[in-house]
Amino acid sequence: MTKILVLEDEASIRSFIMINLKKNNFDIVETSSGEEALEKLDDTVDIALLDVMLPGISGFEVCKRAREQYPALGIIMLTAKGQEENKIEGLELGADDYIVKPFSPKELLARINALARRLNIVDKVAVVEQNTDQIVTGKFTILPEERKLLKDGVEIELTPIEFSLVKYFMENPNKAIHRDEILNNVWGYNYVGDFKIVDVNIRRIRQKIEDDPSNPKYIEKVWGYGYRWWGGGE
Repeated sequence: MTKILVLEDEASIRSFIMINLKKNNFDIVETSSGEEALEKLDDTVDIALLDVMLPGISGFEVCKRAREQYPALGIIMLTAKGQEENKIEGLELGADDYIVKPFSPKELLARINALARRLNIVDKVAVVEQNTDQIVTGKFTILPEERKLLKDGVEIELTPIEFSLVKYFMENPNKAIHRDEILNNVWGYNYVGDFKIVDVNIRRIRQKIEDDPSNPKYIEKVWGYGYRWWGGGE
C-alpha cells in the first residue's frame, strides 16, 4: 500500500485530501505543521504532499530537508493559484511535481498515481524493468535495475524524476526532443502542468552532472523546441 504524508495546515483542505486518499486505499500520515511533518517523515513514506504556506517551518524547508534525507521520496507541492514563484522554488528544491489550489479529487489522484508509477511504487513491490541492460553514452552509464547513474564510474545521486529524465535522454542520444515529448514520456500523457517543470528539472540535473553547469555540454538546449543529450560531451 502506498504511504502518503499529507502536510496541510488548513483543516478543511486537509480533511478534503484525507477523505479522498482514504477512499482510494492509501495509507495516510496526517500532519498540520512543518515541524510535525519532519518528525513523522521516515523511509516508509513513499510520497509527501507539502503545502507551501505554513506558520513556522515552511513547506519549502520541509521539501529541502526531506529531499536531502530521503532521495527516493516522491514530493508534490501544494501551491496557491497565481503564485508562479512558488512552483519554481519548490521544483528547484527537489519537488517532483506541484498541484495548484483549488484542485479536484480527480486531479489529485491523477498526480499521485502518475508519480507512484514513476517511482515504481506498486504495493511496495518494485516494478521490474523490461530492459535491465545498462545504457552507456560517453562518460555516463545508467543501471536501470538499480536505478543508478554513473559518471566515469562514480554514482551521481538523482531524485526519481531526475533519473527518469536522464534515462529517457540516454535512450535517445543526439536527438532533439521536444518538450511535449519529454512531458509525455516522463510525466505521462495526462500531465496537466506546464513546460517549466521540464526546464527546472534539467537545471537541477545539470548542477549534478555538468563540469560547468553555466556552460553545459551534456544536455544541450534546442531553442524554441526542447533539449538534446550529448552524452559524450563532444
